[in-house]
Amino acid sequence: VVLAISKDLPFAAGRFCAAEGIDNVITASAFRSSFGEDYGVTIADGSMAGLLARSVVVIDTDGTISYTQLVPEIKTEPDYDAAIAALG
Repeated sequence: VVLAISKDLPFAAGRFCAAEGIDNVITASAFRSSFGEDYGVTIADGSMAGLLARSVVVIDTDGTISYTQLVPEIKTEPDYDAAIAALG
């Protein structure tokens, strides 16, 4: 299961997925939650302050975390190949 969490409102995330033909991702909104603070992925400074940084976490069915990546710049894509490799 791929879960994408963003600060976008649910309708905006849904609209984006529809426009891009993405139908195999579950989206969730962290617009009114402490998710970013709880997981250490909230951008603290600059024009993007308060938004979520790009990050990837791979968790198996037992709840074991096998891979994490928090990119240093919002414009940088995560290493998706490494995340996929962590799936085993």
